[in-house]
Amino acid sequence: MRKQEKGNEKKVKKEKSGVRRLKPAAGLRSGDFLLMIFTAALVIFGVIMVFSASYYYSISQDGTAYSYLFRQLAWVAVGTVALLFGATFDYRKYRKVAVPGLIFGAILLVLLFTPLGHSANNATRWIGAGPVTIMPGEFAKLFIILFTAWFFSEKPERIHSLTKGILPMAAVTIVYAILIIKQPNLSTAITVCGIVVAMMLVVGLKWRYVFGLGALGGAGLAFIVLFTDSYWAQRMNQFWDPFQDALGEGYQVAQSLLALGSGGLFGVGLGKSVQKNLYLPEPQNDFILAIIGEELGFIGIILLLALYCCFLWRGVHVAINAPDQFGLLLASGIVLMVGIQVFLNIAVVTASMPPTGINLPFISYGGNALLMFMFSAGVLMNISRHAPKNTGVES
Repeated sequence: MRKQEKGNEKKVKKEKSGVRRLKPAAGLRSGDFLLMIFTAALVIFGVIMVFSASYYYSISQDGTAYSYLFRQLAWVAVGTVALLFGATFDYRKYRKVAVPGLIFGAILLVLLFTPLGHSANNATRWIGAGPVTIMPGEFAKLFIILFTAWFFSEKPERIHSLTKGILPMAAVTIVYAILIIKQPNLSTAITVCGIVVAMMLVVGLKWRYVFGLGALGGAGLAFIVLFTDSYWAQRMNQFWDPFQDALGEGYQVAQSLLALGSGGLFGVGLGKSVQKNLYLPEPQNDFILAIIGEELGFIGIILLLALYCCFLWRGVHVAINAPDQFGLLLASGIVLMVGIQVFLNIAVVTASMPPTGINLPFISYGGNALLMFMFSAGVLMNISRHAPKNTGVES
């Protein structure tokens, strides 16, 4: 009798201990470990390069070499909190805020054209909020990803209807794009449109619609360049030959190309860039890749691109193994956002497209972008935690 009671007590203890082990994870997986490693590697590398690129600019502006480093570290701390929140908060609950988020994003974009809008370098992309500025264009990308994922996961058959799916989504995207272009910020508008179109392809959009949109966009761009004297026409003319006005409108791109060329195969060494010595304007921002190329050379850029590829690989893996359509589309949108933005930044820095403000994900200086990307990485991790256990998503 006593042996039986002892056996029951041991059984109860085992069951209790088993329950305690499950409670911290709430029945979920621990998440994609490699994705976390690649995200951390990108952020750490970004901090190092921001410090290196901003060294002399920081001394010139603030009298100390460490001002941009400390600000970036502060944003990394805030971004880490956002990442942890994104990794632990159930991504399925974002469905409820998809429509309100889209509206809120549009309101933020409209506020740019009120007295709250802050202008710098001939662009109005910031809303002043005391010592902190908000870039609605950065968060607009996340809002439209969330809305697109909700819109097509609720009724996937919408993608096959021109009136109930394609045109409504196109209208929403065009409104966002117009508000962003008016800042002006063509690269972010291209990113938003590219994300939505690519997400629709994931759902099942027919290619003929993509070709039609491409032809329409190409015709519009040709009209702007050939028949107008607008801001974008001037930018396009700079793109054809940045050295034509190397001391004027083409100065930043020309200095970027000089930095990349002088880096050679292995670079001049970390911290030894010449172009960051007040030649390349604000080298820690959109053109930080030029400083990376100068200091770490072609090999350094290739290794950075390999790290991005690893991040995107894990993101695609998370999307493929997502437990539902909403998770698949949400993860796909985040992966597309990072991939498109890396591509556009490289194109701008190498003069392969007209110069316009587009930061390098996780690397460029800037709190809004870093916060948004780190939170997005956290959302990817949360989706991976809900993946079925036989998918190997943690491998």
